[in-house]
Amino acid sequence: MEETSREAVATAVQRVAGMLQRSDQLDKVEQYRRREARKKASVEARLKAAIQSQLDGVRTGLTQLHSALLDVKDIQSSLADVSKDWRQSINTIENLKDVKDAVVQHSQLASAVENLKNIFSVPEIVADTQQLIEQAELLQAHRKLMELECSRDDLMYEQYRMDSKNTITELFPTRLRPQVQGLSDELAKQLWMVLQRAMVTVRRDPTMLVSVVRIIEREEKIDRRMVDRKKQTGFIPPGRPKQWKDKMFKVLEGTVSTRIESTQAVTREADKMWLVRLLEITRKYVQDDLIVVKNLMVQCFPPHYNTYNRFFLLYHNAVSTRVTELASEDLEANEIVSLLTWVLNTYKSEEMMGHPELSSECDVHQLEPLLPQAVVDELLSKYVKTFTSLMFTWTRSNITGWLRKALETDKKDWQKETEPEADQDGYYQTTLPAIVFQMFEQNLQVAAQIDSDFREQVLKLCLKQMNSFLVRYREEAVTYKDEHLRDRQLPQCYVQYMIAIINNCQTFRESINSLKRKYSQLSEPTESDAAIERTLSEVAKEGCQFLLDEVFLDLEHHLNELLTKKWLSGSHAVDTICVTVEDYFNDFNKIKKPFNQEMTSEALRRVVVEYIKAVMQKRITFRNADERKEGAERMIKEADQFKFLFRKLAAGEDTDQLCGAIAAIAEVFKLTDPTLLFLEVSTLVSKYPDIREEHIQALLAVRGDASREMRQMIIGTLSENKVSFSGPTQPIFRDITVPTITMTTMTTMTSMATAKLLK
Repeated sequence: MEETSREAVATAVQRVAGMLQRSDQLDKVEQYRRREARKKASVEARLKAAIQSQLDGVRTGLTQLHSALLDVKDIQSSLADVSKDWRQSINTIENLKDVKDAVVQHSQLASAVENLKNIFSVPEIVADTQQLIEQAELLQAHRKLMELECSRDDLMYEQYRMDSKNTITELFPTRLRPQVQGLSDELAKQLWMVLQRAMVTVRRDPTMLVSVVRIIEREEKIDRRMVDRKKQTGFIPPGRPKQWKDKMFKVLEGTVSTRIESTQAVTREADKMWLVRLLEITRKYVQDDLIVVKNLMVQCFPPHYNTYNRFFLLYHNAVSTRVTELASEDLEANEIVSLLTWVLNTYKSEEMMGHPELSSECDVHQLEPLLPQAVVDELLSKYVKTFTSLMFTWTRSNITGWLRKALETDKKDWQKETEPEADQDGYYQTTLPAIVFQMFEQNLQVAAQIDSDFREQVLKLCLKQMNSFLVRYREEAVTYKDEHLRDRQLPQCYVQYMIAIINNCQTFRESINSLKRKYSQLSEPTESDAAIERTLSEVAKEGCQFLLDEVFLDLEHHLNELLTKKWLSGSHAVDTICVTVEDYFNDFNKIKKPFNQEMTSEALRRVVVEYIKAVMQKRITFRNADERKEGAERMIKEADQFKFLFRKLAAGEDTDQLCGAIAAIAEVFKLTDPTLLFLEVSTLVSKYPDIREEHIQALLAVRGDASREMRQMIIGTLSENKVSFSGPTQPIFRDITVPTITMTTMTTMTSMATAKLLK
């Protein structure tokens, strides 16, 4: 206590010293004393209230314990009375045996009377149930089926209890049994059909799948109830337990197996790359299906089914069975490489079962191997025997020919009337990158088993051939664009496949980097690396340019309306431009980063440049201040429209700067006092330093009230006094040319402006 007191005193002294650091604070000593006294009183009051609350709680608890003790004594007394009465009533219960038998007989008769309605309405109920099944109203059909089965089971149970030959209880089950069993079998067929198409059903009509699961859950509850009653009474109705839940899982297992077995679309005779295509289709099917299971199907099943893990194992087992069948076939050397690469590397990688969206629920490393080690060793041994002779006959021309064939196949896909496939993120793509790098990967894996130097040589060869291939790829993309421009109606999916071509560039880049990290010990970039990167960038950039050209071909008519008399009187050209751009960019959302960002920024720049070109072409000359004000306000409004649109499209930080150029020009037009034009033009030049003299001349000409002397004065002053730049800017006016004006036109405009000024 003494130590605590000393600490309190020391703290108080320190606090008082803090309060009285200056002489003028001595006047407030009394005020400080009263404040501290109030704080002390408040703390003491809270302590007293807390202690009082604790005491009240203890007092209440003791009162409740005393009351509970009295209640326990009363219960003990009541239990003693009940035990005494029960011992006295044993003889009375034995004398009621006849009454018990009468009750059982009454129960049987009551059950028969209760089900008389069903006995006579069996044909009608059966017909209604059959119709509901045919109409796919499964829940309603099952409800009626349960009513029939319940009536049958109740009567049969009563008959079983009395072991009687009552006509009613015999007749009802005899008439009902085959019809009810037939309805049950028919309903089961419908359930199994829905489950066999579960992957399609869950996308189109998940409620149907939920209905099937609910019916099976109902039947499981009835099965459990009947099994429990059998343990108590020895009776169980015919056809029970149905075990539909077990049958459901067997049907799903068969569905998954059929799905995997159906992936083989071609044979070796029809396509040398049949196995690569088969494995790629299998990979896509499995990955897409499991994503559907995780995102959609899990919601249709009860949580205790552990649906996702169950399907994960079903697909694994089905793939394992299929791969084992493929391994038992007479595979060629390159097919062995494809199969082993897929089994040992691709299957558990992020491209398939190890995908982040799949592996978050299941640990792919806990799965059993797809192929037993003995089968893997046998395939490797078979490959090594044939590899020596094949490896030395493998030349550059083989790779070139193979790449050319892959490109020709991809070009045929570009002419399809259906959109290209999308990856798991929704970006359009073709199978070309996967096929090309599957071949590279296979040969590099083989080379890595021979020698590290040989592996490096093979990698260099692959990269060199890749560069030549990309040059050809670029040429084919340009040809594809030129053919489309001859008839813009063909191909129908030109935009979508051009997007896929752009996305393929990013896939090529990622795959090349992956190969280099995996198979190369060299850290420094080579000439092939730079050439490949340059070609990929050019292909993607040109593809984006082609798509923007497509957009601006549709916008050409509306762009020509800008800054015309029609525009000034109320044209909807900018509204149409914004709607068209947004519509195109709904498709352009399928472009991968960073190309989509660059393309959006370029689209904004081109729209702004075309708008400013319309100004510089002097399609209109404002006749008075009202027209200038109306035109300027319209330009500011349309600049805001562009800004809103491209912010929504995520054009980046340049949106305000680019759209601001239109608003800045509008401010030049909007100015009512011509004597202040120099200041407004100076502000414009400071924001956009790439603006040239002819641009300023054009702006003043469109304004319509600047005399020749005033224009010369403004230009001369700006030339003599270089305007300081307000910050980093993006060139806008650099690519905008101003059409030349004849001397006659200039003289006429000057005379009109002078007359207006004099007036």
